[in-house]
Amino acid sequence: MSDEHTAVHDACARQRGAELSYPFGESAAVYKVAGKIFAVVGLDRTPQQITLKCDPEHGELLRRDHAAITPGYHMNKRHWITVTLDGSLAPGTLEELIEDSFDLVAPPVKR
Repeated sequence: MSDEHTAVHDACARQRGAELSYPFGESAAVYKVAGKIFAVVGLDRTPQQITLKCDPEHGELLRRDHAAITPGYHMNKRHWITVTLDGSLAPGTLEELIEDSFDLVAPPVKR
């Protein structure tokens, strides 16, 4: 497993209330919060990929500016992006995308 792939799993697992499951078999790690998917990490491709929920307008800009970011694989192409883990994105950018995806699906925190 590459350092980038390990960092992706760590970032997903750090999200408050994140749960890891394999509902599609061993080829995809699925991270959920409150029963909703926020990340799907492909395990059977090289380079590996992560699919994340994304604001549609932000997704358009990301796809325009980064060759490693494409419309969501097997997901709604408007609301999801797939990031190829080829080392071309800064680690901080990838972590921000994971946090943004989590924030889009996580229930609000009660104070």
